[in-house]
Amino acid sequence: MTIAITAFERSPDGGKGLARDTRVRWALEETGQPYEVHLVSFAEMKERRHLALHPFGQIPTYEEGDLALFETGAIVLHIAEQRAGLLPEVRNARARAITWMFAALNTVEPPILDLQTAIIAEGGRPWSHERLPLVMDRIRARLHQLSARLGDADWLDDAFSAGDLLMVSVLLRLRTSGILAEFPNLTAYVARGEARPAYQRAFAAQLAMNAPSAG
Repeated sequence: MTIAITAFERSPDGGKGLARDTRVRWALEETGQPYEVHLVSFAEMKERRHLALHPFGQIPTYEEGDLALFETGAIVLHIAEQRAGLLPEVRNARARAITWMFAALNTVEPPILDLQTAIIAEGGRPWSHERLPLVMDRIRARLHQLSARLGDADWLDDAFSAGDLLMVSVLLRLRTSGILAEFPNLTAYVARGEARPAYQRAFAAQLAMNAPSAG
C-alpha cells in the first residue's frame, strides 16, 4: 500500500524545512519507505475532504490503506513502530526514545512557538517589547536544561532515534533567533541531524515543491 501525506501547496517558510510535513518526510526517509505527497492550498485545508483527514484543518496527514492519521508526533511514532531505524529494539531504550518524542513536542516546542507568535502576530502591540524578553528567557531556560542533559553526547539516548528527529526539527525553528547559537553543543546536535542523508532528502523534496517553477 502506498503511503500518502499532505503538505502545503506553498509553505509559509518557502521550503526551508520548518513546515511539519518535513518531519514526516524525514521519518519516512530514515525508514526507507516510499511515499506520495498531496499538496493542498490553505483554502483546501478548510474544505470537507481535508477536514475528514484532519479535523483541525492543518497539515500533515498520513494515509496508508484504510488508515488515516493526523498530528505529527502520532504519525512519526506510527512510522517508527512499523520499520526499523527510529526506535531501539530494547524495551527500556525504546520507551526512553518515545519519552524524548513527547519532550520535544510538549516541553521544548511550546515556548519556541510562543516566540514566533510574539514576533509575527504581536510585534506591533505596545506591550510586545516587554513580553518578548520574557518569552526568550523561557526558551533559554529549556535550552539550558536540554544542553545539560545532552552534554557532549551525539544523541539524546545513545543511538539516533525518533526522539532526536523531533527534537532537531523543533530546535531548527530557533536558528534565525540567534538563541540556539548560545548553546554550542545544541548547535552541533542540530547540525548532526541536518547532515543525515535522510534529512537531506526530506529537505530537498520539500524545497523542490516550493521552488518558483514548482506546480
